Amino acid sequence: MLIARILGDCPGCGGVRTYGNAWVRDDILQRGCTACRYKNEIWLPEVHKKTVYLDQSFFSGAFRERDPRFVRAAAKVRDATQQQLLVAPYSSLHEDETHQWRGHDGKLPADLMDFIKRTSSGHEFEPDYDIERVQILKAFQAFLSGGPSEYVLEEDDVLNENVHTWQDYIFIDVPGYFKDVEQIRELKADAVAQLVSLFDGWQRADTTFEEDVAAELRAAPKVYIEPYVEMLTEMAKGNFMVYMNAPIVTTVVESMRHCLPKVMPLREQLQRCAQFFQSEHFAQIPYQYMSARMFAALKHQVKHGAYANREDAKRRLSGVFYDVKHISLFGPYCDAITVDGPMAGLVRQPTVGLEARYGTKVFSVGTFDALEAWCDELSEGVSDDHRRGLADAYGKTA
Repeated sequence: MLIARILGDCPGCGGVRTYGNAWVRDDILQRGCTACRYKNEIWLPEVHKKTVYLDQSFFSGAFRERDPRFVRAAAKVRDATQQQLLVAPYSSLHEDETHQWRGHDGKLPADLMDFIKRTSSGHEFEPDYDIERVQILKAFQAFLSGGPSEYVLEEDDVLNENVHTWQDYIFIDVPGYFKDVEQIRELKADAVAQLVSLFDGWQRADTTFEEDVAAELRAAPKVYIEPYVEMLTEMAKGNFMVYMNAPIVTTVVESMRHCLPKVMPLREQLQRCAQFFQSEHFAQIPYQYMSARMFAALKHQVKHGAYANREDAKRRLSGVFYDVKHISLFGPYCDAITVDGPMAGLVRQPTVGLEARYGTKVFSVGTFDALEAWCDELSEGVSDDHRRGLADAYGKTA
């Protein structure tokens, strides 16, 4: 038996320093001997961890170690995760942003990604596009059945594993990133340029915040249905390769059609989907609810003079789409989230209200002392059974 942590002599064969902890799975600690078949199991107390989403700016700041505020906060988060009180999964958005980084001072994107995965102990959120699709399908099924429009958050919307278990001594990482980094960089820059190009029109618009939110939600058919119809049109012309190269968003409407009767004509199926995208069920989806309000809040800022220098705006908003996406997708499911300063101000506005609606604590570099205090509170609240579990499994206490 492979032993990860030697405890002493084997009670079975008497082997000198051959006995110790082999692995931890769920709530079971397996102990054994390297020289004989002696083994025993220790049951660990049940754990329920808090979940935090650490954004790219947090990981980058902690990784570079230039700002002591990031270093201290990262140490507190690491302590809480090692005490089995907190879990900080990484996401597909972390991978996308990390691989766009060009490296600095001899540090490479692969080094940063390794740091992120180790900080997360290998825990990973479902891919962003899967979470988006799952949320829409759940809401669509409620819409079809005539159920309540309020969206019910479930942890398995975003996680395919139970994170409320004791952490094993090792995790297996499968490295590899297969997206076209240069293409992503170009698309990101184009998207930000197109966004900033709207600012002059925004400043002239005489609309309320709620009207701006409604306008964001009304754009859904263009986002989801139009690409799908374009794909079907090309396929009808005999261009079947378009299916292989279609944007991943087309899988949303394709999945929605599977929820409808097969005998229903395609036109009626698409009309039913379009009705859903204009419904309250769609508006209450966490991702749609939050992102629509965040963009409406950004529009409000522009109307009141923010980002007057358009070239500077492109630089300052270079990561806005990633920020909106990770806050809107993951924030509602987490107990806490870190964001950069401007985004913290945005989501704390009453009209956006991430914490007020979902109970998610929002931390940024200016409030990392509150993040540290929050981690300390988690440590102070552990039970004696939990402390014994820590000592048995890892030789440490909270």
